[in-house]
Amino acid sequence: MSKPLPNSTRVPVAGFRAVRSADPDQVLETTLVLRRATKVSDEDVIKMASEPLAARKYLTNDQLAKSHGALPEDVTRVIDFAHVHGLAVVDQNLAARTIKLSGTVAAMQEAFGVDLQIYQDATGARSYRGRTGDIHLPDELGQIVESVHGLDNRDQAKPHFRIASPTVQPRLKAMAQAATPAATTPKSFTPPQIASAYHFPTDVTGKGQTIALIELGGGYKSKDLKKYFQQLGAVPKVSAVSVHGATNHPTGNPDGPDGEVVLDIEVSGAIATGAHIVVYFAHNTDKGFLDAITAAIHDQKNKPSVVSISWGGPEVSWTQQSMDAFNEVFKDAAMLGVTVLAASGDDGSTDGVPAGGQHVDFPASSPFVLACGGTRLFANGSTIANETTWGGIPNDGASGGGVSQHFPTPSYQTGRLPAGFAGRGVPDVAGDADPQTGYQVLVDGVSTVIGGTSAVAPLYAGLVALINEKASSRCGFLNPVLYSSATVCHDIIQGTNGAFNATNGWDATTGLGSIKGKDLLSKFTKTKAKVA
Repeated sequence: MSKPLPNSTRVPVAGFRAVRSADPDQVLETTLVLRRATKVSDEDVIKMASEPLAARKYLTNDQLAKSHGALPEDVTRVIDFAHVHGLAVVDQNLAARTIKLSGTVAAMQEAFGVDLQIYQDATGARSYRGRTGDIHLPDELGQIVESVHGLDNRDQAKPHFRIASPTVQPRLKAMAQAATPAATTPKSFTPPQIASAYHFPTDVTGKGQTIALIELGGGYKSKDLKKYFQQLGAVPKVSAVSVHGATNHPTGNPDGPDGEVVLDIEVSGAIATGAHIVVYFAHNTDKGFLDAITAAIHDQKNKPSVVSISWGGPEVSWTQQSMDAFNEVFKDAAMLGVTVLAASGDDGSTDGVPAGGQHVDFPASSPFVLACGGTRLFANGSTIANETTWGGIPNDGASGGGVSQHFPTPSYQTGRLPAGFAGRGVPDVAGDADPQTGYQVLVDGVSTVIGGTSAVAPLYAGLVALINEKASSRCGFLNPVLYSSATVCHDIIQGTNGAFNATNGWDATTGLGSIKGKDLLSKFTKTKAKVA
């Protein structure tokens, strides 16, 4: 007998309808996430990340596999299930708790009790392979398999970047003059100029650190990166990792996904000039996204200490099984001492949901991710003239933020959120994201200015790499430290993202505020964290 897999329900994408059955002979791949050998509570991980570096005991990948990975006997049962249904075992990873299975659509439908259809939009120009309802598992796997990914291949996320529009400049100039007469002309910045305004450490380069970037489309041209970094005197190493066949594939359009990929590389590399930037390219599905993050966190060759994510989507567009699976991977990252940062979105308090209401973006809403919101920055050198929430101009984007409808309030936010906020508050911190005060980059041979919260995640990923080098250790999961040390952030008290307004302390527009780099560094010692 088979039973529904809890929280696996899918509904069609709005505006799409089923037009035909999927080709039964098409071969596809799924990723199954298995239960842990021993569960680890959220509070235990948060407690560990609250301790001084010298007292922390990060796990190695092997230790994680043995203590909190998948049980070998569970893996054997899933392999037996695969063989019974004519599915091939492509890969298995005890530490990541994943098994990848390959087979035809017909075999997958029979194995997981689903009906795979092709869905199209009204124009017929866009389509995806999908399912409705639940995934089903036999009784013997019901307590073993926690989630199944890859049966549905709809686009799961979008990049959170914005191109500067010249029509906005006059409105923004008037707003700025009214707020701060000395800050009347919005201007763009190079990443080092923003780092100077936020007082990032200047005596380190991120040497010995690897920053992982997760990308779900587009690509970069090496000649652009070489030219850009030479202009700034930066020398990061940049390399690409292919996840399930996705590759570095620049489209030639700087307004498309290339803009996201290159923004991430150039911002993080211009801050951590001596770091290794590894770009993990994956397909834009929930499986591709999960596989890329898992590949980065468990990469034993490149060993990233920081993971930056600039893609996401509103929580309502995800299945609960997917959000829970991602969240457990981010928890793994915390136990390994890897810092994960994610953009909070560029569509304000609605997160772009057409039906309206207030929504937050995932994966930024995971309690084990540093959610990065957006500000509008006016600065001169190391002096901030004025910094407000990015927002307030119709149709020009705004900092994503609000309260999660899926994740409860983590203990590090207890007592920090406004009355009535029952859930994980987003974002945690913020940084310059308004495209009118955005980042000067070189994409597909074109010098342009790009903003969006997708710039903030790699900006602070670069800062983390600098801190890790200076502290001679991994600072890891940052949220507990940030919430217990409010003075390390510049509080943003002006502006709106739609439903929420900036105020003293944490708010749902910019979180705790913009990070003061050297102040955060001072919270960490040079003593290495212990390894269990």
